[in-house]
Amino acid sequence: MQKQSMWSFRFSTSALVLIPTAVGINYIGKLFAGLLKLPLWLDSIGTVLASMLAGPIIGALAGAINNIIYGLTLDPISFVYAISSIAIGLAVGILFYKGLISSWSQAAVAGLIVGLVATVVSTPINVGFWGGQTGNVWGDALYAIILAKTDSIWLASFLDELVVDVPDKLMVVLISYGIFRGLPQNVVHLYDNNHKLETLD
Repeated sequence: MQKQSMWSFRFSTSALVLIPTAVGINYIGKLFAGLLKLPLWLDSIGTVLASMLAGPIIGALAGAINNIIYGLTLDPISFVYAISSIAIGLAVGILFYKGLISSWSQAAVAGLIVGLVATVVSTPINVGFWGGQTGNVWGDALYAIILAKTDSIWLASFLDELVVDVPDKLMVVLISYGIFRGLPQNVVHLYDNNHKLETLD
């Protein structure tokens, strides 16, 4: 068996069908967090799971499409954060492809890394569109405190995003990894062709 490039666009039907499933999981997660007014978003579980199963490109597509659909139906703000969802899908896909999400401890570390990636990507969007705030009550409370003490919108916005994104992505990656581990092997094997190619020599 020879590993296929993680950037290959040779997708199986099962990988393409996974995209709407991942979008649905993301959508439900965000609605659930919103209804319970959790200090988390939980809107990337499908993206992360798709990246683990089918690679970074499928994960990134699932994340972007989720933001577009959510933006059209419930919250127009979601459109601009498609970039963040793409970054999340790519980051998880790369880490998983490299074998860096193969235990609970590695999944926890990956969650912290993905949270930092999402923070770095989202902070300029927050500053450009919303004056630096995230719209999360917990993060925005910290934003107000930091801004009052430092007068730095960028620092306040970065910390605002950080205190929400890191725990959110830590939880999301752990939940997704738990789902992945619980999947039947015959389901996981449906996606093997996205990572490996048979050789005849």
